[in-house]
Amino acid sequence: MASIHQASRNRVKKVYNCSVSRLQRCPQKHGVVVKLRIVSPKKPNSARRKVARVRLSNKLMITARLVGQGHNLQAYSHVLVRGGRANDLPGVRYTMIKGKLDFS
Repeated sequence: MASIHQASRNRVKKVYNCSVSRLQRCPQKHGVVVKLRIVSPKKPNSARRKVARVRLSNKLMITARLVGQGHNLQAYSHVLVRGGRANDLPGVRYTMIKGKLDFS
């Protein structure tokens, strides 16, 4: 139970910063691949990770990673994108869903 002093204070609501704001509160969004790239991860890791620039259906551009081994994507392929960042790739906050649309 809050005391009178605690209850009388004006509460400030915490501002939540959404890390996947370009999805606009949707679980997934449809997009078109603009460019495919290979990126090397941050310091302790070493690999060649595949990422793609994707233009979403809301006209926003994002960088999403390709999961799994091997892919059939090229420019203008249609993909489904969800939130989920790649911890060792700076600026990559989205993941493509494998097995949907052109991404198999």
